[in-house]
Formats: sequence, C-alpha cells, structure tokens
Amino acid sequence: MAAWLALREDADAAARATELLDPLRACLPDGPLVVRDLGCGTGANLRWLAPRLPGPQRWILHDHDAELLTLAAATTVSAADGTPVMTQTDHSDLTRLRPSDLAGTSLLTASALLDLLREDDVESLAEACRTARCPALLTLSVAGRVKLAPADPLDPEIATAFNDHQRRDGLLGPDAPAVATAAFRRRGREVLSRPSPWRLGGGQAALMARWLTEWCEAAVEQRPGLATDVEDYLRRRLRTCAAGRLRVTVHHVDLLAR
Repeated sequence: MAAWLALREDADAAARATELLDPLRACLPDGPLVVRDLGCGTGANLRWLAPRLPGPQRWILHDHDAELLTLAAATTVSAADGTPVMTQTDHSDLTRLRPSDLAGTSLLTASALLDLLREDDVESLAEACRTARCPALLTLSVAGRVKLAPADPLDPEIATAFNDHQRRDGLLGPDAPAVATAAFRRRGREVLSRPSPWRLGGGQAALMARWLTEWCEAAVEQRPGLATDVEDYLRRRLRTCAAGRLRVTVHHVDLLAR
C-alpha cells in the first residue's frame, strides 16, 4: 500500500482543486488549528494542505494501518507562515467515528477515502461535522469516469465493470460525491464541488501501468467473463503506455462542506 500511495502522490497533488482553498481558509477559525485527517495513509494530505493553511496547526492523523501511520508521523512540514506543524497519530477504525470524537476540531479532511465508505459511514461523518461545527474538505473521490487516448472499443465495458466492482458489498464507489453532498446539505451545510482529475501522460508510465493493471483486474473480478478479452486488451495498453503514446484522464471530485 505504501508503494502505491507514493506512486500516486504527485498525480494527486497536481489534480487537487486549488479553487477550494480560499473558501476553506475563509471558514476556518482564528487561532491555532486542529485538523483531523481521516485515512491519512503516508501523510500526503498533510504534506499538501498544511503549507497552504495558516499556522499554528496540530494535525491528528487517523488510519487503521499502523505501518502507514508510522510513515505519516515522520512527515516534517510547516504552515504557510513557517510555523512547524505538530502531529499526533490515532490508530483507529474511522468508520466508528462519533460526534464527540471531533470536539475541538477546526477542520476534518480526507483524501481518496469517500468511495471506500458506505452510506451509513458518510451519514455519521456528516453528523459528526455538524455537531462539532467544523468544515470538511474531502478530496480526490472517484467520479466513475475515465478517458483513454487512443480510445479502444473495450474501454466502456471495462469502466462499467470497474464501477460495479467499486460498489460491491454496499461501498459507495463513484456514487460517493453525490451521497456525501446530500448528507451534508441535509444538515444545513453549503457544499462546494470542483473537479480534480488525474491527467496522466508519457512522464507517468509507472503510475499508468499500475492503474491500468488494477483497473483491469477489478473489472475481471467483477465480471469473470471478460477475462480473455481483457488479457489481450491489457497487453496492448501496456505496450502503448511503455511507448509513451497513452494518455489517461481519471476523473475525481473535491468537496468542501462548510
């Protein structure tokens, strides 16, 4: 997991919707900030966002993976005014987050997380933010749309199977941005939504190859009947990728609930 998160960090950083930063800063309280980062992984969200917010800041990094938490805690970063950011870790199951857990929180944030949750999890998250009266910045949620160039006739079928795989066992997958938006708005929040697509080209062959492989594997897991066609498709696509001729756009959505 750590290797995958490292591989995608630069693409994530380039994709993030910077248009949400000004409205985010405008709704933060004065004084020291307490930021909770759910599903923090190796700390990429901390590394990107903390330098763009005023100091002083204390980040509480939540993840169920102790190894990833150790990596995240090793991050050294400063706020926009140069103040060193303090961090602490919380090894916990974020799906069991209670409203009382957010007491004193200035901002709740998460990256590439919403699509891995269920509707009840998102409702609980929105309610916790309402109770704590804190904004939420939820970034890089998959939107269920991809575009590959050059196009291939099998692209739409694989995309549909992949999206169905993301919805397995009640997970929200590409429905997450709409579900989260509705949950926060029902609680009186204004929700701003902006696109945050990956735009991958020849300089990102390793990330494209990893994404392509896992995209195809998930599609076949969902629809085993695609296996033979997808095997040939993936070989073709990886050759095009290695030759620097493939371009991929993976659509994501960033949300600010305030």
